[in-house]
Amino acid sequence: MMGYATFSVDGPNDHGADLVCELNGETWVLQTKWKKNGGRVPAEVVDELIVARDYYSAHQAIIVSNGVLERAGEKRLISLSGRGLGVGWWGLDTLQQFLNQSNLSGSDPVNLRDYQETAKNRILDDLKNKGSALLYLATGLGKTVVAGSVIQHYFQEERVKRVLVLAHMTELIEQLQKSLWPFLDASVYSQLLDNANKPDVFDGLTIATNLSALPVLEAGYRPDLIVVDECHHVGFDNTYSSILKLCTGVPYLGVTATPWRGDGFDIESVFGAPSATCDMAEGIRKGYLSKVNYKLFCDNVDWDIVPELSEQDYSIKQLNKKLFIPQRDEQICDEILEAFNTVIGPKCVVFCQSIEHAIQLYNRLRVVSKFKNARLLHSELSQVERRKALLDFRGSECPLLLAVDILNEGVDIPSVNIVCFARVTHSRKIFVQQLGRGLRIADDKPFVLVLDFAADIRRTAAIKNLKNAICNTSDDPKAIEILENYRNKITFTDQRAEQLINEWIKDAADLETANDEAMLNFPQT
Repeated sequence: MMGYATFSVDGPNDHGADLVCELNGETWVLQTKWKKNGGRVPAEVVDELIVARDYYSAHQAIIVSNGVLERAGEKRLISLSGRGLGVGWWGLDTLQQFLNQSNLSGSDPVNLRDYQETAKNRILDDLKNKGSALLYLATGLGKTVVAGSVIQHYFQEERVKRVLVLAHMTELIEQLQKSLWPFLDASVYSQLLDNANKPDVFDGLTIATNLSALPVLEAGYRPDLIVVDECHHVGFDNTYSSILKLCTGVPYLGVTATPWRGDGFDIESVFGAPSATCDMAEGIRKGYLSKVNYKLFCDNVDWDIVPELSEQDYSIKQLNKKLFIPQRDEQICDEILEAFNTVIGPKCVVFCQSIEHAIQLYNRLRVVSKFKNARLLHSELSQVERRKALLDFRGSECPLLLAVDILNEGVDIPSVNIVCFARVTHSRKIFVQQLGRGLRIADDKPFVLVLDFAADIRRTAAIKNLKNAICNTSDDPKAIEILENYRNKITFTDQRAEQLINEWIKDAADLETANDEAMLNFPQT
């Protein structure tokens, strides 16, 4: 919206705001009041506006309405504005001026990178010839941009009337709607469909949660194109599969940054072979993703026990318990503080093992003055509290966010330049999703610093494989594009850990994704 990052906070306990917008570190809150036939807006909305401004620490607070503010409210608004309290009123005349100045009446062309243009064309070919397509682009490489350009093509060139975009969470569909607006002409309506939004008409672009879309489709709604975001959630027999079965003959596109499934289900059985792919390592090598300074902390490996382990048929789970000693929270806090003293403009996400662990780290960190404005983000917070935490983190006052899974998918904060793994996850998908939070390129961000304390045998193998994928080059200099003066740094705090994993990888090439029961023998030298 007019260059602002915009977030809907309308709902229970919204503290009087409907929209929160941000641009260049400045926060605005908007309270919208629609009145039939342009009726009167009661004076008490001004008091609600002040509450919203204070709760969201906004620089400006605006009432937006097609109606007329009651005289008492108008006087109070003028008085507050005159005292420099950053409040105001936008009526229809003001909105029309904004519309004219910002050229929102039509969509400007979005310039695609070469690989994005190639991906778009391959997707269009597959949709036309096979009726389905799959796009795999790592986080930060613009999968939504490519999907948006495909949607734009269908509206403009194929002259379709209805496109349905699906995701599994309300937060995702709200972000998708804003991300897709640049690809829509003014004549194309867009609407959300979820528990809180129930449109009567589905012409144009409908962005829906899968659970809300299913009954509407069962009632007869039929789109001309379906796009499934985070399509790795599609399964053999779930809501997504039911939707696709209902829409036989409708072309459908799946997009994802992490195609792997813990249950072994292959999403290519639904969408076909990928039309285009670019993984994290390739994106980093080619400079489409941020440079990486990755520090894996594995100093607590019990080296004395390695000879004994080499003579036993231990499973990965047993090896992790015997070989790696959990890191202490004190060291995590010390390393985060050290990072803040070395990184310019630090903006840090800490991924925690559990809500209890996040709270413990939060309490430890907040005693340091640098972290007094840290925020928590987890599932036990209300939707408004979660959005408030994200808004604060996007701003300039909050430098650190402690998260438990909430940031895995769909959240775009390019300024993140420190990622700390204070949790253990055996999921390759979650690891890549979380690492991707720091890989977006941004101004004044020379690299992302990764502090990884989740040392176990599979994580160590994952980082070894990532290091090889990023740093190794082909004998053919044309095979991989390396940008001039481009370097990546992935280090182990104890080189013996890397050597150890090198040997075990020889024993099990797919150690990174092996299950807990997989048996490993350390090769003897």
